[in-house]
Amino acid sequence: MVSTHALVTFAATASLLIVVPGPSVMFVVSRGVALGRRAAVLTVVGNAAGAYTQVILVAAGLGALVQRSVAVYTAVKLVGAAYLVYLGVQAFRHRRALHLTAGGVVPARSYRRLLLDGYVVGVANPKVIVFFAAILTQFVDPDGGPVPLQMAVLGLIFVGIALVSDGAWGLMAGTARGWLARSPRRLSTLGGTGGLVMVGLGVRLALSGRAD
Repeated sequence: MVSTHALVTFAATASLLIVVPGPSVMFVVSRGVALGRRAAVLTVVGNAAGAYTQVILVAAGLGALVQRSVAVYTAVKLVGAAYLVYLGVQAFRHRRALHLTAGGVVPARSYRRLLLDGYVVGVANPKVIVFFAAILTQFVDPDGGPVPLQMAVLGLIFVGIALVSDGAWGLMAGTARGWLARSPRRLSTLGGTGGLVMVGLGVRLALSGRAD
C-alpha cells in the first residue's frame, strides 16, 4: 500500500492545488448564489464524483491516452466546454425566476440534475485527468502492492480535500444568497452574472491548449 510519507506528501500537494479557486470553485459558487446552499453542496458532490471517475480512468490506464492523444484530449475538452456554455446560457435565460426559490429550497426532482451537472463538469475536464496521470504515479510505490489500488487511495484523498474546500465555498455562496434574495432584481442580476461566468469558463476551456 501507499506509505504514510507518500500519503502525507500527496495530501499537502493536493491541498495547495485545491485551495486556489479555479473553474470548479467558480462553477460551485455560481450555483450557490443562484440556487442556495443545498444546490451548491449537491454540485460539489457531483463534481467530486466526476473527478474520482477520472482517477479510476487513470488507474485503468486511460489517463495516459488522454495525456498523449491530441484528438482525445480535444474531444473531451470540447464536450466539457459545450456543457458549461449550455449550463451558463440556461442560468442566464432563467435568471428572473430565481426569486421563486428565494428560500433556497430546491425541488426534490432537481437533486439528480444538480448532481449530474456537477458530475459532467468534473469528468469532462481534461486538464484534471492529465494532472492525475502526471502526479499520481509520482506517489506510487511499485513494490507497495497493486498500483491501481494505490492510485485509487490517493484519489480518495484528493477528492476528500476537494469536498471540504469546494463545499466551504459553496456554503458561503449559498449563505450570501440569503442577502441577495431580499431583492429580486439583485438576485436576478447575480444569477445572470453567474450564467455569464459559466459561459466564460466554457469558452476559456474550449480555447485553452495543452499544458505540454
